[in-house]
Amino acid sequence: MSFATTAFLVLKKDFTIEVKSGEILYTTLFFAVSCVLIFAIAFVREGQPVEGAGAGILWIAVLFAGNLALGRTFERERYGETVRALLLTPAPRAAIYVGKLLGIVALLVAAECLLVPMVAFLFDAPLFARPLLLAAILGLGTVGFASVGTLFAAMLVRSRTRDVMLPILLYPITVPVIIAGVLGTSALLQSPADEPVALLWIWLLVSFDVVFVTLALWTFEPLMTE
Repeated sequence: MSFATTAFLVLKKDFTIEVKSGEILYTTLFFAVSCVLIFAIAFVREGQPVEGAGAGILWIAVLFAGNLALGRTFERERYGETVRALLLTPAPRAAIYVGKLLGIVALLVAAECLLVPMVAFLFDAPLFARPLLLAAILGLGTVGFASVGTLFAAMLVRSRTRDVMLPILLYPITVPVIIAGVLGTSALLQSPADEPVALLWIWLLVSFDVVFVTLALWTFEPLMTE
């Protein structure tokens, strides 16, 4: 099978299962919404939110939701032994990784579509003032975070301590992506929006994504076979 066909079939498998069960999507959305609501209770006083808090809270909710989605997705693979079955197929190993990565990114994008209006409303943040720039920052940051998370989640799928080890390994490595996403979003929330600074962080996110995705594609097969 070709690379694109394999990646599409893996994505289609995950999408079909999720449409039937809705387990991971609903859990991720509920967790992300709860996270934002808790921060809103803590940081909004008499209808006035803490200045500049919206960007950080948005990214914290995305990251926590992403960590939950990664764990639950590969927990399902462990029960069904589908990871082993996928590795036994005569298909490019990197394509399996890409298919799983696209599924995680799709889940996080769905969560972000709900989180952005919530943060904009609860924290009076002008997130829709520059929608294209915001979409670029969120999209690139999501890909950078998910690329590393998918690799580690797949690597730890048979580990008994996977729930503990995943955030320990994931967050330190994705710190550059998190910082770039938060600062890029904060630049858009200024009055007026600092577009040159936001564009700078966007290009940095592009660089991080290229490095992380390339390294993940290169290391996925040896990590999984060992």
